[in-house]
Amino acid sequence: MVQLGLVGLGKMGFNMRERLRAAGHDVVGYDRNPDVSDSTSLEDLVSKLSGPRIVWIMVPAGEPTRQTVAELGHLLSEGDLVIDGGNSKFTDDKLNADLLAAHGVGYLDCGVSGGVWGKDNGYGLMVGGAASDVERAMPIFDALRPEGPREEGFSHAGSVGAGHYAKMIHNGIEYGIMQAYAEGFELLEASEIVNDVPAVIKGWQRGTVVRSWLLDLLVRALDEDPELDDLEGYVEDSGEGRWTLEEAVNHAVPAPVLSAALFARFSSRQKDSAAMRAVAALRNQFGGHAVKKAGS
Repeated sequence: MVQLGLVGLGKMGFNMRERLRAAGHDVVGYDRNPDVSDSTSLEDLVSKLSGPRIVWIMVPAGEPTRQTVAELGHLLSEGDLVIDGGNSKFTDDKLNADLLAAHGVGYLDCGVSGGVWGKDNGYGLMVGGAASDVERAMPIFDALRPEGPREEGFSHAGSVGAGHYAKMIHNGIEYGIMQAYAEGFELLEASEIVNDVPAVIKGWQRGTVVRSWLLDLLVRALDEDPELDDLEGYVEDSGEGRWTLEEAVNHAVPAPVLSAALFARFSSRQKDSAAMRAVAALRNQFGGHAVKKAGS
């Protein structure tokens, strides 16, 4: 049994606490929502942990994570360990690690995949940091990862920053796969000879080379709404796709699938695309093609 402080009990953090407790670990959680929190503040959380402490952070990336790390730096003691399991940009990790190192506190960055299903299915974990810190936290990682061989659900990716870097690339790949499924769905919908699109996609779940958990989730969505009419075609991006594309540019690595998937998400947010209006105007100018007037 390992004792852990867990900061941030949202959709992911709450379920992670439940999975860890089910595995027999002692988890003290803190969240600004008192209805789910086990402590009243970060200071109260730290006071309830026995040293040497391990504190896992699951708060939004950017300034909220930086502020939490800075506060923990003043509250924790030499020999304690902080794990950032949020979606921080990998370049933030060295800054966080250096800040904590000044207080004698260790730091690991952990990319976490599994979403709201992780409580029951386990989470894919990608960790960056010192091997000694990874080994110390391994009982926690083993409880969170899926059942089966450790190497199929957990990786020590490298030094500080490597975990979040690996998760960033993971999410970039996810963008491309999701876009491919989405375009396939639209093509099937547009066909005049396919009568049952959900049946076709469900039929891909076994024996085909495109089967995956994301395909299973698409089937689930189609079971609930066969034509996805209840949804608006507006898709946000959480940042990792942009960061992955930036890295592709920095390393001169061609990433046409990722870039197309990311830009498709941008397109989904445009109710009236100036670019497409320009394309329509040009087609009308050089070819006399029909155009549709605004408001018609």
